[in-house]
This record gives sequence, C-alpha cells and structure tokens, in this order.
Amino acid sequence: MEVQARPQPFDLDIKRTAVIVVDMQNDFAAEQGMFARAGIDVSMIRAAVAPTAKVIAAARQNGIPIVYLKMGFLPDLSDAGLPDSPNRLRHMRMGVGDAVNAPDGTESRVLIRDTWNTDIVNELRPEPGDMVLYKHRYSGFYQTGLDDVLKERNIRQLVFTGCTTSVCVESTIRDAMFRDYSCLLLEDCAAEPIGCNLPRSNHDASLLVIQTLFGWVGRSAHLLAALEAHAAVSA
Repeated sequence: MEVQARPQPFDLDIKRTAVIVVDMQNDFAAEQGMFARAGIDVSMIRAAVAPTAKVIAAARQNGIPIVYLKMGFLPDLSDAGLPDSPNRLRHMRMGVGDAVNAPDGTESRVLIRDTWNTDIVNELRPEPGDMVLYKHRYSGFYQTGLDDVLKERNIRQLVFTGCTTSVCVESTIRDAMFRDYSCLLLEDCAAEPIGCNLPRSNHDASLLVIQTLFGWVGRSAHLLAALEAHAAVSA
C-alpha cells in the first residue's frame, strides 16, 4: 500500500505496521499541564490532537496496533538520572516531581507515573488492546520494552505522531532507524513549541533531517486515504 510522502512514497505493509503516539499526555498537551504552567505555548500541540485521533481510529479499524509512549518518572525520581546528569537537571527546571492539583482538584505530580499529569489526553485515550509504555529519557527505545514489543508482533514499519517533534519524536525515530525500522512521521500529527517563532522552526528542521536521513515525512490525510482505499479493495 503506497502512502504519499517525502522523499518518496512510503510502501506501507499493514500487517507489519504500528502507530506510535509519543508523549501526548497532559503535562505536554493540556492547558493545566507542565508546559502550560511554565508559560510554554501548547496551541500547536493541541492542533495535532484532532488529526492524530483520526489516524488512531483508522488504524484500529484496519487492525494496526497502537503504541503509546509516556514520559514519566518513578515517584522517588530514581530513574531520572544522577543529581548532576543533564536529563535530571533539565527536567528539574520544569518542576518534575512537584505536587500540583489536577483539574478535578485531586492531588497529582508533574511528570510522575500514574498521575493525571502523565495520563494521555482524553481525546486520544488508549483503549483495551493498545500498548502503553513509560519512558524516562527522550527516546522511547532507551531502557524500555518497546523493541521487544514490536519484534514480538513482527512489526518493521512505524507511523509516528506526537510531541515534541525535535526532542522525543525525533529521538525515538533516530533510535528506530538504528534498529532498522522504517519510520513515517505525520507532520500534522506532530508539534514542537521550541523555536516556533523562528524563520525555520525546530519542527521544520526535524522534518527536513528525518526525510533526508532517518525516514519519511507525510500527512495524515494521505495515510487515511491509503487506508480507506485498502479497506475498499479488501471488502
């Protein structure tokens, strides 16, 4: 099945494909989450929610597995790194581990596992049968079971959505490419606040390097059209 993409069409094999949803959780995508509390504009992440929801729905209808990645640390932050590690220092600046109130008034903590902050946003909520994996570094492959989960299902192609484009999405795509997965990033289902006001944003820069060296870049409409055509032929 051919999906229009750059630098050339992506030859998608439904039986060997999974959709990866990177970090579309409240701390990054909700108005009351960590990003918003830090004064970061999350409007572009919010804009990616609707097209991502359509992709997830179409994937489920075609039997394509959905894998959710969530950035979240253990309550004692023991997996955040050494006290002077860049990973820990940069996350601590964002208030990781701080106690906050969820929108319903219940207690929660910034970027801590199994709290409102690390829940997937309601519009993209996982369903039974979907896979949900926590990660504690930018890449979804670092010290997680992602590679094993994909290999168990004979998955070799990954359709990427999520945030942020130049950090966790690109980091995971790079690691996927190093493991010989073929990756298609849907540009309208990804977002990046960093550098959004620059002549070429970090989002745009990531799209360029991915389509040049690490995979393919397309749009959700093209994937949806290909899946619809495939379903019509298979009916």
